[in-house]
Amino acid sequence: MVTIKDVAKQACVSVATVSRVINETGYVHADTRKKVLDAVEQLNYTPNEVARSLYKRKSKLIGLLLPDITNPYFPQLARGVEDGMQENDFRIIFGNSDENERKEQEYILTFIQNNVVGVIASTNHPNSDMYAKLKLPVVFLDRTSSDSPSVYADGRKGGRLAAEEIIARGSRRVTIMQGPVHIRPAQDRFQGAVEVLKQSGIEFNVIQTSSFSFKEAEMWAKELFNKHLDTDGVLASNDIVATAVLHEALRLGKNVPHDVQIIGFDDIPLSSLLSPALSTIHQPAYEMGREAAGLLIRLIEQGKVENRNIQMPVRFVERDTTRKAD
Repeated sequence: MVTIKDVAKQACVSVATVSRVINETGYVHADTRKKVLDAVEQLNYTPNEVARSLYKRKSKLIGLLLPDITNPYFPQLARGVEDGMQENDFRIIFGNSDENERKEQEYILTFIQNNVVGVIASTNHPNSDMYAKLKLPVVFLDRTSSDSPSVYADGRKGGRLAAEEIIARGSRRVTIMQGPVHIRPAQDRFQGAVEVLKQSGIEFNVIQTSSFSFKEAEMWAKELFNKHLDTDGVLASNDIVATAVLHEALRLGKNVPHDVQIIGFDDIPLSSLLSPALSTIHQPAYEMGREAAGLLIRLIEQGKVENRNIQMPVRFVERDTTRKAD
């Protein structure tokens, strides 16, 4: 690994001179500065961002915490955050909590130890003390909090859309996969769907799920058809669960969408590649990530913002797990 000493030797200057050039502190003659920059380029030297931020007392590091990187929805969020941050010369330290609060706390500590100036968290525990006590700007992404700025999609509208579409396509015995009770966006989706089904007088059942992960999705899909075999419409808590329901329905010999219609939530890239392709509610994940990046940068640079909560629109994506509407 190339060090600052290697750059100094290549440029025939002192380490202190290289440091002044890199950190833009103090006077350095133009000819000397050029020699140092040429040496940096020739050796492909990259300053240690943490050490550099400590020296300058101004970090350009952000902590990004996601709950489950195996779910294709969350990398879409992360890419939006990364692009938004990179355009503004910020860098990211990433943590994957696996929906585990202890692991989440360890990553928050790691962020602090690395001198981050802000945190973006897609956490299952937005009201935890660890965030209330954190003396850094925090933006919650795809999550909401009464105390901190948030960027999230209109879950209630998404739930209502899903219910309206499955009713319009003829389902009359609907099952809702509720989603984790401690995650507000999931409950917003659930409540929106329930509102429409009740208003329409449609019979429905509920399967309670505790996460959005792959691990339990197959189990919940089996539970759904064991308890409610005559279900002719499923509103899934996300596309992962919807995929498991689709797989189980086909395994049982059901025709999708003739016997049972399925609508997911998120519109992950996998959804369009399934057979049949999954109808779903699209959340603008990448755009949400970029909005969260911009919101956090404004908090860091300005100290406060007028619009602390940004709600993004959703839309229904019609594919092959639903029938054509009359």
